[in-house]
Amino acid sequence: MKKVIIYSTPTCTYCLMAKDFFREKGVEFEEIDVSGSEEKREELLKLTDGQMGVPVIVIDGTVVFGFDKNGIEELLK
Repeated sequence: MKKVIIYSTPTCTYCLMAKDFFREKGVEFEEIDVSGSEEKREELLKLTDGQMGVPVIVIDGTVVFGFDKNGIEELLK
C-alpha cells in the first residue's frame, strides 16, 4: 500500500473531499492539521517551497497540490 499524507485544516472543503475520497477507496492516510501547529505549518512551507494552501497531499513522496482527483488516482495505481 502506498504511503499517503494529507496536510489540511478542519474547515477546508477540499481537504474534507480528499479525506472522504481516500476513505471511499479504502486508502489509509496520515492527516496533518496545520491550523494549530506552527511546527507543522513550517513543515508544509518547506515541503511546498513556501506555498501555504491546503490540501497538500503526498503519495509515496510525490506532492499533489489541491484535490486533483485524477492525479491522485493515477498515483494510487
